[in-house]
Amino acid sequence: MENKLNIAFFGSSIVSAYWNGAATYYRGIVKALHKMGHEVTFYEPDIFERQEHRDIDDPDWCNVIVYEKDKLSLRGLLRKAQEESDVIIKASGVGAYDDFLESEVAKMKSKNNLIIFWDVDAPATLDRIEKDENDPFRDLIPQYDFILTYGGGQPVIDAYERNGAKKCIPVYNALDTDTHFPVDPEAKFEGSLAFLGNRLPDREKRVEEFFIKPATELPDHKFLIGGSGWGDKKMPDNVNYLGHVYTKDHNAFNCTPIAVLNISRDSMAKYGFSPATRVFEAAGAGACIITDYWKGISTFFEPDEEIIVVKSGEEVKKVISE
Repeated sequence: MENKLNIAFFGSSIVSAYWNGAATYYRGIVKALHKMGHEVTFYEPDIFERQEHRDIDDPDWCNVIVYEKDKLSLRGLLRKAQEESDVIIKASGVGAYDDFLESEVAKMKSKNNLIIFWDVDAPATLDRIEKDENDPFRDLIPQYDFILTYGGGQPVIDAYERNGAKKCIPVYNALDTDTHFPVDPEAKFEGSLAFLGNRLPDREKRVEEFFIKPATELPDHKFLIGGSGWGDKKMPDNVNYLGHVYTKDHNAFNCTPIAVLNISRDSMAKYGFSPATRVFEAAGAGACIITDYWKGISTFFEPDEEIIVVKSGEEVKKVISE
């Protein structure tokens, strides 16, 4: 291969973070590849109203192709990617025809290219395939040159290699100082504690424990919650629901309240070594960060100096009320 690579990247969305927590992760990675001289084309489906809730216009550091949820059109784009690309990446959780994409990309392997599966939710994928021996992805894992993961550390590496991966490499979140930095506070984000995260089944109970419970028990403090899906969730009166918070507002969201809270999803906490994108965003903005405990925190932050680690809602309450 030449030093300059043409990379085809099939993912959820790089232009919209709406119901898409991986957006800023993708942006940081693709921007870095562009700075290294590589050319990336990002293919994303027009689903979940993401194009109507874009955070950015098409960037100058990658080509963006938005396609309709149509398998015939997708077949054409796959042929285009195969003909033009040195590296073809299929990310997990695209949201449309995932099984089809995983199978088709695996068939594209040749002596002149690399095919990669990039798992942005490895704990969930591994739990799924280890519970179902008939999961179609199980047989595809050994066909990919690399499995890259959003996080997970040695437990995820071991699990993927146990399931036939040739090589599994975690690519952790990091801070992009071009986009995340301290800004002036904004009145709409003022409060004692703020949490930003979409409503997902394997996070909701932890949100009830680490956020709603302390808010209920501290009625004189103001709490804020941002993210999609919480509109019909019963909350105490001192919680302000902000809805979807666009990435252009993330710095102010992190800078303004006294502290921001990170709450892991169940599967991420189980495997550990999976720092959320928003933890680095908050760190870049100079926020006071509180996080639920997960194995491997000290790999990324110095507990009690750079981040406050809690194991229950009662501990969150104690930190906020001190």
